[in-house]
Amino acid sequence: MLDGLSLDQLRSFVTTVEEGSFSAAGRKLGRAQSAVSELIANLEGQLGVSLFDRSGRYPKLTRAGEVLLADARGVVESIGYMKSRARGMAAGIEAELAVAFDVLFPLNVITEAARGFHERFPDTPLRVYVEALGGAYQPVLDGRASLGVVGSLPLMPSELTGERIASVTMVMVAGGSHPLALRGGTIPRSEVARHLQLVLTDRSTLSSGREFGVLSSSTWRLADLFAKHAFLLDGLGWGGMPLHAVAADIAAGRLVVLDVEDVGPGGLSLPMSAVYPPAAPPGPAARWLVDRLRECASEKAHSER
Repeated sequence: MLDGLSLDQLRSFVTTVEEGSFSAAGRKLGRAQSAVSELIANLEGQLGVSLFDRSGRYPKLTRAGEVLLADARGVVESIGYMKSRARGMAAGIEAELAVAFDVLFPLNVITEAARGFHERFPDTPLRVYVEALGGAYQPVLDGRASLGVVGSLPLMPSELTGERIASVTMVMVAGGSHPLALRGGTIPRSEVARHLQLVLTDRSTLSSGREFGVLSSSTWRLADLFAKHAFLLDGLGWGGMPLHAVAADIAAGRLVVLDVEDVGPGGLSLPMSAVYPPAAPPGPAARWLVDRLRECASEKAHSER
């Protein structure tokens, strides 16, 4: 019996509750009051419960009606969502957008762009991966993500193409009580090589056999940037960090920027690019997100000057 439930019945039920009467629901739906009443009566018959108490001037939800209202709303909203997504797909908008971000890319830029994305493409789910080094490229290479925002792997895989969208300043830091932080002046590479360096680990095999930015023969490897941050704050070694992630710690004296030979206190600029397979360039939603990420990164850079 329940197989015969219709969207018209459920929409009439929900609209009657929202509008307060059968006649008001009819006006909202562009139907006669009698048609709305009949749809709801048929719905009640199929469900085997009364949804409204009709003894008063206006229909009032019964206990059963209160319980089933949320279910009815869920069905109506789901159908509306499905129709909206279908319209977007027909217009070429991606059904879903998966993006892999380099862990060094500013998180506040990602969230600001994502907020705008949700407003512009409310029916396109966003899936986000955050990885380091080759791990940020891997979801794009294996098809789990259609787009990557990457930079910490110097050599881009030949299967991908890219476009520059921002740059991140990397600085060498150590905890305020670390011997290198207390040394002062320019620090020779031979000196930093004597101290434990904290290095991000690549979860992928793309950088296997190669080292990037490793100056010390003694290293601890961490797969998480936030764990590396915590180790640095606790004085457990020194290492490179994106300036945006440690600016507050530097200002408070919890971390000290190291003036390492050939690096300098100003750090190094790391280019960040949007990458994707040449045969599958960004669709409308992905293109909008790339442009918005570029705008947000530029706005942030100007505000920090």
